Amino acid sequence: MKILVFGSNGQVGKSIRDIENTHFEEHNLKFFSKEELDISNSQTCREVISAEDPSLIINAAAYTAVDNAEIDHENAHLINNVAVRNIANICKDLDVWLVHISTDYVFDGNEFSPYDENSLPNPQTVYGISKLKGEHAIKNSGCKYIILRTSWVFSEYGSNFLISMINLAKKRDTLKIVSDQIGCPTFAQDIAITTSLVLKNLRNNQLSSNIYHYSGDIQCSWFEFAGIIFSEASKIGFQTPSKVIPIQTSEFPTLAERPKYSVLKCSKIKTELNIKPSDWRKGVKKALKNLK
Repeated sequence: MKILVFGSNGQVGKSIRDIENTHFEEHNLKFFSKEELDISNSQTCREVISAEDPSLIINAAAYTAVDNAEIDHENAHLINNVAVRNIANICKDLDVWLVHISTDYVFDGNEFSPYDENSLPNPQTVYGISKLKGEHAIKNSGCKYIILRTSWVFSEYGSNFLISMINLAKKRDTLKIVSDQIGCPTFAQDIAITTSLVLKNLRNNQLSSNIYHYSGDIQCSWFEFAGIIFSEASKIGFQTPSKVIPIQTSEFPTLAERPKYSVLKCSKIKTELNIKPSDWRKGVKKALKNLK
């Protein structure tokens, strides 16, 4: 199967490239970064996809700067909504499957139990709104799709919480970390592996278009997540802070409102596709080892 991967320089895109030879060995993958293909340009996008003639597209491209999106509305919607609509419409016209990565930010974070795929979206940020509109564009296009919603993505690549903690620990001996926001960290390489397993299910089970939640196996706060990161980092020689202090969200204001509770229920993907949640603690060890 020929597969195009958009967003090749992001966390998930790079992770897919890392496991290409071990998990996508039956497929022919071609990667495109934003510099190599402007997916917001409908005509260019159509020309490239038509010329490549793939069976499936993995869209891991996204505008993920949550705070910047509150100011940079246009670009957030351009990448997370308009570009996704372009891709979905082309997939419909060419009868190409689309696997699209979405986010827990489509929910408001006001619940106290995990969100399943039938939970009502109610995004509170420009980023979340743009991602939800992208989901709607896919559904409205009539293309064949799998949407994977995930959360708190981390890896040794790019900009994410794990990288931020390691970098901050080089500069500060005391860190204050928010302790009243709860979610499930997800290792980007596990998302990449899950994508490969979705492809196997597409080939074997004649899947219908669907949304699945995929994230870490155990919920935690950012403070608890930082504790695991520093515990593992200290074992392999990273500099770590002497003190990590829990604080409330109100003590760390941000442009975009963070969900208080954004745990995703992942039982559907486990039951239907036999895909287990991300063991994010193992992911922390692997990401730190690779970073080192």
